[in-house]
Amino acid sequence: MPVGTLANVKTLTPEQLRATGAQMVLANTYHLHLQPGEAIVAGAGGLHRFMGWSGPILTDSGGFQVFSLSSMRVLDEEGVTFRSPRDGRTIHLTPEKSIAIQNTLGADVIMAFDECPPYPATREQVAIATDRTTRWLERCVQTHRQPEQALFGIVQGGVYSDLRRTSAEALRSFGLPGYAIGGVSVGEPVELIEQIVKVTTPLLPKDKPRYLMGIGTHRELAQAIAAGVDLFDCVIPTRLARHGNALVQGERWNLKNARFQQDFTPLDPLCACYTCQTFTRAYLSHLLRSQEQLGYTLLAIHNITELIGFTQRIRAAIMGDRFTTEFARWLTPPSVSGK
Repeated sequence: MPVGTLANVKTLTPEQLRATGAQMVLANTYHLHLQPGEAIVAGAGGLHRFMGWSGPILTDSGGFQVFSLSSMRVLDEEGVTFRSPRDGRTIHLTPEKSIAIQNTLGADVIMAFDECPPYPATREQVAIATDRTTRWLERCVQTHRQPEQALFGIVQGGVYSDLRRTSAEALRSFGLPGYAIGGVSVGEPVELIEQIVKVTTPLLPKDKPRYLMGIGTHRELAQAIAAGVDLFDCVIPTRLARHGNALVQGERWNLKNARFQQDFTPLDPLCACYTCQTFTRAYLSHLLRSQEQLGYTLLAIHNITELIGFTQRIRAAIMGDRFTTEFARWLTPPSVSGK
């Protein structure tokens, strides 16, 4: 799911986004609450009409900001109090408030408000956050008033396998339409992320969507899919694009490098996206060196197409019972595959 934090996937129109093969996008409750406010979105007819996107939308709960804005907030059992980075006003976000905002925004999938512990953290600190996440989920369930919106719970537990099991068991008892694995990619080594995913995913119902939050490299996707994960979101494709980097068959290329200045071949001859079918590496390099907005847009189109195409190829390989052989380079340790 490409990330559209402020009701847009950066630098792309909805039409351009659809052309990448994207089916679902993510927006952020906390940021949309600050600007423009859920009342304005509702006045426009809901998030789909507001941003011109007819496909499914998932809204994060604002729980990640509990982690990312730790220097600007006060956390207690009731919720989290922030100081708005926009105008300095006080924002009090609780499980009830998060759900109410998401109900008003009108996304198809909404997330429970959770506490995402940092890495590193002591076992005691993570246990407190994990228990609070379960209590907050109960409050989210009690508040949720829009049955057409699927409420997903979020498994926490840090790098502690027993806490992950405890959290997953507690969440399963709510009988939710989907479940997410949170608290990963918050500073821990890649090896620990893979371990967390392998331990946690089988604990969640196989007949419900399983969503790994904030993950999006080729290797991370392949490893998580092998463990049984269905949904992903990550800012990687658009963030890399804004820094002049392209994802080409699993590699990262800096198009500002001198070697591309006179390279008049397509970015990726095997890619069917608009960028690769229309422009050369030399032209893209020129745009990026000149800091032209079009360069960021064209790379974002390609990078999203690349990652979505990667997952589509994995799906086809799974259906054809070829996954472990065709994607072996991504499923083996880096020391073995060389990646």
